[in-house]
Amino acid sequence: MTCFPRILPADIWNRAVLAAFLVLWAISSIEVPYPKYFWLQHLPTVVALMALIAADHRWHISRMSYSLVLAFMGLHLVGARYLYSYVPYDDWAERIVGIRITEQFGFTRNHYDRFVHFCFGLLVIPAWRFSVRIAGLPAAWSALFAFSAILAAGAAYEIFEWLAAVVMAPDWADSYNGQQGDIWDAQKDMAVAACGALVGLGFIAIGWLRPSDPVRVKPRQL
Repeated sequence: MTCFPRILPADIWNRAVLAAFLVLWAISSIEVPYPKYFWLQHLPTVVALMALIAADHRWHISRMSYSLVLAFMGLHLVGARYLYSYVPYDDWAERIVGIRITEQFGFTRNHYDRFVHFCFGLLVIPAWRFSVRIAGLPAAWSALFAFSAILAAGAAYEIFEWLAAVVMAPDWADSYNGQQGDIWDAQKDMAVAACGALVGLGFIAIGWLRPSDPVRVKPRQL
């Protein structure tokens, strides 16, 4: 009984979002196309979810921040199911709008991983909120902190991804990392994340976002 208050968010919206994510995770785990890669793909999922639960227990994360983090993790579920290099967005687009994105734009690779890295950059928004509301930094310094945090986290993940593939599954390294033959893939991923972070900071700069949502649980929220 005592463990549930520590796991479930106090806010009812966040509980619903968490439940939706767990359902999506369960569905994405059914008859996966590449089962031998599946457990390795979800190491980051487990770590990120545990970190989110711990952070929410400590600070009671606002609805926007909680939703943004789990929306990003939902995108990762898709990449983890199909492997990022093989997400069939062309087939989906053809069924919905009658075009194949790769052919329409002349792509030479699957760009789902680039899209997810861009969305990772948008997590600069909850990082900025954390800096303003919890760390108490001025808005401008918080923007610099949040941007730096996204770059650092992106670099750390690329290193973790490489180590995990090489140490745990060296024969799967290229497929797991989704390099698609590009030796500069990690650097490009980090650059795309930086662009996403700049877009997120742009939303903050023009006043579309506030440091926190209206208080629902505690005075200080992420």
